[in-house]
Amino acid sequence: MESNSGNKGFDCFKAELSEKDFQAFSKYIFTEYGIKMPPVKRIMLQGRLLKRIRELKMNSYTEYKEYFFSKEGQERELLNFLNVVTTNKTDFYREPVHFAFLRDHVLPGFAESTGFSRPFKVWSAGSSSGEEGYTIAIALNEFKLANPRFRYEILGTDISSQMLQTAARGVYKESKIDMVPIDLKRRYFLRSKDRVNPTVRVVPELQANLKLRYLNLMDSVYDISETFDVIFCRNVLIYFDRITQEKVINRLCRHLSSDGYFFIGHSESLSGMDVQLEHVKPTIFKRV
Repeated sequence: MESNSGNKGFDCFKAELSEKDFQAFSKYIFTEYGIKMPPVKRIMLQGRLLKRIRELKMNSYTEYKEYFFSKEGQERELLNFLNVVTTNKTDFYREPVHFAFLRDHVLPGFAESTGFSRPFKVWSAGSSSGEEGYTIAIALNEFKLANPRFRYEILGTDISSQMLQTAARGVYKESKIDMVPIDLKRRYFLRSKDRVNPTVRVVPELQANLKLRYLNLMDSVYDISETFDVIFCRNVLIYFDRITQEKVINRLCRHLSSDGYFFIGHSESLSGMDVQLEHVKPTIFKRV
């Protein structure tokens, strides 16, 4: 859809997202996706929507708002809008204590209790552009090298189609793997020949074990049949209010095995929540 008004007079230094228009977007984002967008985020949203408004050759944020909430806009613009407003900041080996706990406690316990009779399953909820999912895959593949009978499956879900596409490609700026130990860099990443804008590609073996799909954590029921041994839900809950956090966690726990582990981000807390989890150590919980 393109406006016929020719983008006349739309000046990024003058145009502003009005309080009224911001409230309309903020209410929608919270109601449909549980994402908090307080008034202090108005300028951030204004900046993020600017490029999209220019692409559509519109003249104002109000024009974009009216289009977005129209029937045509809801059909054609929703994915673009979600890609614009969702925050996507992630790196390989972010919060490494979780991967150390996985290696030293969770995986040995799984080996002892199952004898590798079934695959080890992990869900990366809010997987963004895939760095978390591939870091999990590296940790699990390292365990597999020492335990050839070990099999694993990883599910990565997100509401941003753009981020899911990035994850599927598996190509990242080389700086993204700065925190990855050098021996693992050599084993799991292929370097580009471009030294001006260097990139790395995840090896096919890891990509084959990470399944990606769209999922809105605000849905009352998740269209997922599996039960997982570990769920990573890190730096996702901070965008929800407390009531929504509790609902989302309990929905996720329906898909967590009876002795499964649940990891959250270091800036998040489950204190005072009525959830089916017991505290193991900071940011690490177990199903009860």
